[in-house]
Amino acid sequence: MKKSLLILVIFIVVLFGCTKKNNNENSVSLTNDSLSSYLSLANDDSLTLTKKKEYNQKAFEIIINQENDSINRINLFKIANRYYNMNDWNDYKKTVRLIIKNAEIGKDNINTAKAFTYLGDYYVSQGISDSAFMYYFKAEKMYLKLNDNYNLARTRLSKANLQYGESDFLGGEIAVFNALKVIKGEKANDILYDANNLLGAIYNEIGDYNKAIEFHNKALESIDDKVIPNVFQSKATSLNNIGYVYQNLNEHSKAKKYFQEGLSQKKLKIDKPALYAMLVDNLAYSKFKLKELDSLPEEFIKSLKIRDSLQLTSGVFINKIHLSEFYAYQKDSVKAIQYANEALTTSRKAKNFRNVLAALKQIALVEPKNATRYSKEYIHINDSLQKAERKIGDKFSRIEYETDEIKNENTDLVIQNRNLLYVFGLVLLLTAFTFISITQRAKHRALLFKQEQQKANTEIYNLIISQQTAIESSRLIEKKRVARELHDGVLGRMFGVRINLDSLNQINDQTAFEKRNDYLTELKNIEQDIREISHDLNREKSDLINNFVVLVEDLFEKQKNTYTSKLISNIDASIKWELISNATKINLYRIVQEALQNSNKYAKATTIIIEFKKELDNLVLVISDNGIGYNVKKAKKGIGLQNIIYRTNECNGTVTIISKIGEGTTITVNVPT
Repeated sequence: MKKSLLILVIFIVVLFGCTKKNNNENSVSLTNDSLSSYLSLANDDSLTLTKKKEYNQKAFEIIINQENDSINRINLFKIANRYYNMNDWNDYKKTVRLIIKNAEIGKDNINTAKAFTYLGDYYVSQGISDSAFMYYFKAEKMYLKLNDNYNLARTRLSKANLQYGESDFLGGEIAVFNALKVIKGEKANDILYDANNLLGAIYNEIGDYNKAIEFHNKALESIDDKVIPNVFQSKATSLNNIGYVYQNLNEHSKAKKYFQEGLSQKKLKIDKPALYAMLVDNLAYSKFKLKELDSLPEEFIKSLKIRDSLQLTSGVFINKIHLSEFYAYQKDSVKAIQYANEALTTSRKAKNFRNVLAALKQIALVEPKNATRYSKEYIHINDSLQKAERKIGDKFSRIEYETDEIKNENTDLVIQNRNLLYVFGLVLLLTAFTFISITQRAKHRALLFKQEQQKANTEIYNLIISQQTAIESSRLIEKKRVARELHDGVLGRMFGVRINLDSLNQINDQTAFEKRNDYLTELKNIEQDIREISHDLNREKSDLINNFVVLVEDLFEKQKNTYTSKLISNIDASIKWELISNATKINLYRIVQEALQNSNKYAKATTIIIEFKKELDNLVLVISDNGIGYNVKKAKKGIGLQNIIYRTNECNGTVTIISKIGEGTTITVNVPT
């Protein structure tokens, strides 16, 4: 129980280390008002945690788009600090790893070392001591090379605190003295305070109480309000620690005085509510041991409520152990057992095996009938804990050794890699030159092939147009010849027959008269039919479709027969295709082909609309679909779109592509006629 209480004391002592993240924040003056505002809001405790995270993310989005320089990395540290204070460990870790990456790219050893300490802090928060120790050790080595004694000492203290928490008291003691060694003769009262405080805790833990009091008093003497702000309540912390040592010496009268003096510090409850609750509990416990019971158990309960509201698991555990002892003294076995069981449950949930041992010891005292069972469990856990503690010092030493070995191996590898780089560099250059040469020749051949292919396409199209023009001309000549034959030959002869038959009407034979009338009527009908046929054959329809239109409509027909999408087409009849060059026609034809392929293959369109329109002196082609669309600014232009742009430029025209995700695509080609 005493060890657990001491750990909590040291946790409070070094709590101000959690706020170290703010030490450098005022060193850089930001010119960006928005960034400064977001960082300020992210640190505003009057806002909800969600809002603070939101503002911190906005600040991060500004910083991430800035140049990777020293100011940028300082700002990223500010982002990490705020995530740290919000206990957002995931984003804290991501930000720190980004700082390490950027600092290594910029060969910024100072910020790399600092980021290693931040990463060590992360692993401490997660209870992963070996990883935390490794990153502290990496930072220590870098600060040693940089001759940065202050940060070297601070990092060694972080290692010492970690070793203390893992019960490696000898390793922690050595680390603290190594920290003090590098700042000897320098003014660094904050480090002196932390170092002496930690040494006092270590000596208290190993039972050397005189040394513990000596170093706690040194810590008290080293407090400098200019270096350590009053808000950290350093004096109250040291007074509590000294009082706690006297509690372990069973000198409760002396302990009581220190606790009372600690509680008398101004704004203690506001600045450090956890420390205030600890002092209240310690004072109550000393009063209990002195049998001054007037204010008990109210003071224990008062402390318990504060610690419970702050979710201080170890503090809650200690309060319940003290309450169990108090009620056992009052002969209230029910409450004594109740609080002992609650303490045991709390320690098991927190997986704090030291506290589990203290709870088992207490419950065995207040519940004698089950003492044997609790004692067996106590012995089993204690043996396992002692084995783990014996191994922990070796683990930290092994990490230091293996890290140095890896560093030496990396140095050898760097030399070997450099030699290999020289050997293979020339080969790589020759290979690259050969590859580039071959690639350029291949690209040149591909370009020539493409140009020949386009030339061939134009010639084929012109041949098709010429062939169809010849066919149409022959057909028109033949139609006119047939018309002349019908009009001049057949109609002339039939007209003569009708005149002759008409003259026979002078015969008064009734039967002959009727027959001749029938013949005449029939001949008139034939004459009319032949005349209509002649006129139809000879007439040139004003809306006769041009050859290009036939080709385009044939393409539309193939689209309708091949794909399920609905095709709507409209070709302005006022367009004079004969005035448009064949080169422009073939480019427009290919653009329609390419657009249809894109709509069918990529856009997943169900409706496609194609229009040819005449606008002033321009021919306008509009192709639209209701497909999935895409982001025009971000999407990479594929070969299809590049071909459309290229063919439009060939026609001296302009192309506009409008598309939105989920709203389809519209391509507008404007070509001068």
